[in-house]
Amino acid sequence: MSSSAPPILFDRALHRRRLDRAAPAFAEAGFLKARVAGDVAERVGGIMRSFERAVDLGARDGSFARALAEVGAADRIGFLIEADLSERMLAGREGARVVLDEERLPFAEQSLDLVVSSLALHWTNDLPGALVQIRRALKPDGVFVGAILGGATLTELRQVLLQAETEIRGGAGPRVSPFADAQDLAGLLQRAGFKLPVSDTDKVTVRYSHPLKLLADLRAMGETNVLAERPQGLNRAVLGRAVELYAERFAHPDGGVRATFEVVTATGWAN
Repeated sequence: MSSSAPPILFDRALHRRRLDRAAPAFAEAGFLKARVAGDVAERVGGIMRSFERAVDLGARDGSFARALAEVGAADRIGFLIEADLSERMLAGREGARVVLDEERLPFAEQSLDLVVSSLALHWTNDLPGALVQIRRALKPDGVFVGAILGGATLTELRQVLLQAETEIRGGAGPRVSPFADAQDLAGLLQRAGFKLPVSDTDKVTVRYSHPLKLLADLRAMGETNVLAERPQGLNRAVLGRAVELYAERFAHPDGGVRATFEVVTATGWAN
């Protein structure tokens, strides 16, 4: 029986370059990463056991390691390896660090006690395959805690870009990446061989002074469009119309505009 390779949704080389570009000033727009890493750290702290060897996939600026200390759980982990697709994200701090592709993990089977990931795995072309690799790298009863962006993320931006481009160009291509939902992620963990998978969703509404500030933040996060078959760039007319629509349709009660980020977090145990 033959098996087909997963479709190539994302340009991973471009994603790495975008992360490299974002690295020097990542902390200025890394509020969402910090929030999610803090939540993951609290979940790890709530597990009544220690972890001899752990990996943080998509460590970016080290938010998870800092959050562990803030929640008083740093002593739960004996040895933490920070891993990222971008070498520049890992630069300039101490500790064990490794540059890797989350789609091709270099860890030996049953070599890890804990794997965490906050806001990185939604950029993998083969998320089920990445989860299988994580499960294989975990020892029996090892734990995975991961968070990805969910389906409601940037729904406002998606809507206004679609309408603006349709009005001006007569058609529109995908401008915002597809995201999974809570049920999808728990199901994927189960398919990957994890036991007792659970997932939940947190919707975060962020107020921006202007829609262009949202776009600037996405660039600073390294979270801009890297779809392999992305359409041509936005021209001034389309972007201007999208800004108008955004201000009209998605005003925040306290001024400016709102943007939704949905975070899906899942926990599973290796067999």
